[in-house]
Amino acid sequence: MATHATMPVRRRSRAPARQGHSALGWALPLTLGVILGFWAFFIRRDGGTTTGGQIWLGVVSGVAFAALCFLLGRTQRALPRELRAAAYGALAGGAVGYLHSLNGSSVLMSSVIGLAVGAGMLLSAFYLFYTREE
Repeated sequence: MATHATMPVRRRSRAPARQGHSALGWALPLTLGVILGFWAFFIRRDGGTTTGGQIWLGVVSGVAFAALCFLLGRTQRALPRELRAAAYGALAGGAVGYLHSLNGSSVLMSSVIGLAVGAGMLLSAFYLFYTREE
């Protein structure tokens, strides 16, 4: 009667899945890059007239941030949770510190703001990765 419980189950082996990029893997870094680029542009513009330098600042800032987000998204599974949380903290803190420095404040104040945001992101990401990992 209990034979079915002890019989080994045959599992089909799957071919390894192709490591393609999902739509979210492209859309999220692109959206974050566009947001940061526009934010940098509008901070530098400060209500005045638009110049080519301000546009290029926004474009280059957005492309650089989107590329960093994309690279972090591609390599995050290979990192241990502590290093992954530190990478997210460094990315968030660096972005906020950079945007704060565009506002004309001192380097020290921008660094303090960036470190505070980075530390908060590090703690939040570590908690999230620690509680969600198997």
